[in-house]
Amino acid sequence: MAAPGGTPPIPPYPPGVDTPEQEAEYDKLRRRVLWSLPYGLYVVGSRAGERRNLMTLNWATQVSFEPKLVGIGVDKHAFTHELITAGGVFSLCTVDREDRAIVRKFTKPVEVDLAAGTLNGFAFRDGLSGAPVLTQAVAWLDCEVRQSVDTGGHTFFIGEVVDCGFQADEETPVLRMEDTRMNYGG
Repeated sequence: MAAPGGTPPIPPYPPGVDTPEQEAEYDKLRRRVLWSLPYGLYVVGSRAGERRNLMTLNWATQVSFEPKLVGIGVDKHAFTHELITAGGVFSLCTVDREDRAIVRKFTKPVEVDLAAGTLNGFAFRDGLSGAPVLTQAVAWLDCEVRQSVDTGGHTFFIGEVVDCGFQADEETPVLRMEDTRMNYGG
């Protein structure tokens, strides 16, 4: 029996989940629980040569204090994955909770206008690493990839923070997945 979206339920299953119907119900439950986890909602910048992109992302976390390392999970089919793999850099930008419409603008590869300094009409600048940083971001981290971990359908890119900053008041509430009607994965 297929789960929502037409994909079959994915094991493993706990004891007592033995039939295809039970597997489908358990898969739905697991998705709902995973969707309930609190996530940030970010714009990640990537660059390889002169190719640039900004993409909406929600899987990001700090993974080390010394050195300062940040990890992001990127779908292997995403253009951003291609650019991070080739360029070895990424930026991670937080977005003001009031600017939630921005994240919908970066769910597909962007239109680049280098002359205007925009990606999908939003101003950006190149960070120290060369990765694009959304000018409208509350805060940003500029990272160089130190390790890539294959995690199935995604790659977990671990980057060392080489530069960072605030572009708005540090107290500005930042966007979280639960502030939108969006969900991803599960």
